[in-house]
Amino acid sequence: MSTLVGYARVSTHEQDTATQERALRAAGAVRVFVDHATSSRRADRPQWLACLDYLRPGDTLLVWRLDRLAGTQTLAIETINDLHERGVQIKSLTEPDIDTTTPMGRALFGIVAVFAQLRVDTIRENTRAGLARARAEGRVGGRPTVMTPARVREAVRMRADGQSLDAIAETLGVGRSSVSRALDRLDDHAAETAPVGTRAGVVSVTSSAVHCARVLG
Repeated sequence: MSTLVGYARVSTHEQDTATQERALRAAGAVRVFVDHATSSRRADRPQWLACLDYLRPGDTLLVWRLDRLAGTQTLAIETINDLHERGVQIKSLTEPDIDTTTPMGRALFGIVAVFAQLRVDTIRENTRAGLARARAEGRVGGRPTVMTPARVREAVRMRADGQSLDAIAETLGVGRSSVSRALDRLDDHAAETAPVGTRAGVVSVTSSAVHCARVLG
């Protein structure tokens, strides 16, 4: 049986989630998970992880706004794609176009999956190009980075799985800042070559997807 599950989040202790919670329960959420003072740029929020564990195929996740789930383009794509693979629908109470219980909303899942694969392919291509450029230039002098190509690949894979920077660093046996710099460089390369409409964050991703869905519909 399909269940409506809510998720609410605020960035600081001073902010109140009461408005979000009331709206989610009024929309039919039987349970609401709430994260306090957590950034939407983190995938390892405690109650978000608990929410993911609670969700079952066929359930619908309700949010006040998509930015309660993801504060970056990367995380938005990964989150929506992950929900799709889990068989979970998603509905925003304040953004009518983000509702995968509708035909146009379901098209969003397919389009976001394309964005996700595009990002993976772009990172892979830019990594290869960067390594080739480094070999061609010799890269003599300076301290060599501890983030070898193999470690970078593993860091990318772990981040796609929702692992935190601290967890990635511990697994790879390197410093958190080394992981962060390596991933930031990949993000910068990806942004430089990303198609128009994918560089302005969550809103641009969803609006582009919605536009495509309307065309396809």
